Amino acid sequence: MCGIIGCTGRGEATLETLVDGLRKLDYRGYDSAGVALSGATGVDVVKKAGKLDALVEALSGERERLDGTVGIGHTRWSTHGAPTDANAHPHTDADGRVAVVHNGIIENYQSLRDELADAGYSFVSETDTEVVPHLVARALDGGAEPEAAVREAVSQLEGSYALGVVVAGVDAVFAARRDSPLVLGLGDGANYVASDVPAFREHTDHVVYLEDGEFARVEADSWVVTDADGDPVDHEVHVVEWDPEDTGKSGYEHFMLKEIHEQPRALRQGLQGRVDEMRGEVTLEEFPSLSPSRVHLLACGTSYHAAVYGAHVLHSRGVPAQAFYAHEYASATPPTDDALVVGVSQSGETADTLSAVRAARRRGAETVALTNTVESTMARECDHRLYIRSGPEIGVAATKTFASQLVALNLLALDVAPGGDDREAIAALRDLPGDVQTVLDSSRAAEVAREYADADAYFFIGRGPHYPVALEGALKLKEISYEHAEGFAAGELKHGPLALVTERTPVFATVTGEDQSARKTIGNVKEVEARDAPVVAVTDGRTEVERYADHVLEIPETHPHVAPLLANVQFQLVSYYVANDLGRPIDKPRHLAKSVTVE
Repeated sequence: MCGIIGCTGRGEATLETLVDGLRKLDYRGYDSAGVALSGATGVDVVKKAGKLDALVEALSGERERLDGTVGIGHTRWSTHGAPTDANAHPHTDADGRVAVVHNGIIENYQSLRDELADAGYSFVSETDTEVVPHLVARALDGGAEPEAAVREAVSQLEGSYALGVVVAGVDAVFAARRDSPLVLGLGDGANYVASDVPAFREHTDHVVYLEDGEFARVEADSWVVTDADGDPVDHEVHVVEWDPEDTGKSGYEHFMLKEIHEQPRALRQGLQGRVDEMRGEVTLEEFPSLSPSRVHLLACGTSYHAAVYGAHVLHSRGVPAQAFYAHEYASATPPTDDALVVGVSQSGETADTLSAVRAARRRGAETVALTNTVESTMARECDHRLYIRSGPEIGVAATKTFASQLVALNLLALDVAPGGDDREAIAALRDLPGDVQTVLDSSRAAEVAREYADADAYFFIGRGPHYPVALEGALKLKEISYEHAEGFAAGELKHGPLALVTERTPVFATVTGEDQSARKTIGNVKEVEARDAPVVAVTDGRTEVERYADHVLEIPETHPHVAPLLANVQFQLVSYYVANDLGRPIDKPRHLAKSVTVE
């Protein structure tokens, strides 16, 4: 997802504030960056393809020229047009009066572009965004005041957008959103607009989250939000609880490694005040008492793996549950009349998941947002919300948010389907942060990674609740190492994938407990061993799987539903160290964005 930052009231520090804000957002994935500063007579723009360092270098010879005190900045993830200087944001009109940054996709841009071209407006990029400054310019040419001109332009757009607009001679940033997040930061003598709070968090902790269809005018000492008709909208001002230092690396080489090691704290935050071991109860104070006859979990990517896990846990407690890819559910929605629909999204802004949840709501379903982001779009739109409380996550590849999602789904299952005595499960959750710390302190993942960093491919297998963690282990490895990896239900290995197994394809198998599922997985391990493939066993030591493994990654013994969370930590570490050994850009893998806000 692209990043937006805008500010007013920073005076000579405006340019520095914009660049620093973009740096705080560069974890989101991007391929070009740019800034625009608005002065009394015009708008100055500097933008470059590539990473932020290329923009900073380009700015080094321009600083004396860039003296505007109102500005916007952008990191672009290409959708329309290749990552070139011309296609980078901000975009301007031909006369340099208007500059625009945009997240999202303008679906009717081609018809607008044709209309504007016929009227004599010329285009220099391939982007959908460039129609916006020309629409504003056309309104200005027709005699409209700047704010009215921006409103008129926005009213003609179809699709998704978060917009930041500056107009020469106006000491304000105009902002509008639809289906793409935008937040205001309210400071002392300076105010901000951004796609995410980290862009301005070091300057203020007071924020206002814009709703779909809203328009904002932000000046140095004032701000106002209105609806599409121009009527003022009252907004609650929220206080961001996390500290700016939470988004630093704290001495770790990468954000991903830091966030893997933050999991014990994140899990404690997710459990705090929610479990009572003595009474064997889960108490979700912010959550109503629900007794669904069935549950649909909607998600994408890593969150989908969490949803598959959640469906297994719910089903094991007697609640029929099914996980769906959100992008499939939205286009062909199954019946939801009596289903509780849970949208699982760490950002709460995932476009596919939002569309699916909205489709479910239109069909009358009761909805829950399971997310990390307070006041995200999904949290605001759903009937109920369950926050995972993992704190900010900067690395593109989700780690602590996935673990926190699994904990939250356990709590949801215990809450909506309490059993006769849940003390064992609750005790395991209580001990989980300490057990994760034990894995972090004793893991041999770095050694395993070094041995297999040059493998041809990697396979992950697991049964029951370990299956979605096998999927996640493979996804994590391919995301950050760019190596081929696949996850399978262990029983599926012999139904085709076994043909791919060689002495250069290590197989990571999770075997915990000593029940029939564990014994069957050992049988799958023997099949792999017979074909000379290296085996890495993740185990609690309760079976003899070590006899058939080349390496063992140990986890503490725990409840069957909690063991996958510990196995997941080992897989995260293996993925990290393989990618590190290969010299990959771990925190910002190519082509990927932290939050996918376009469908």
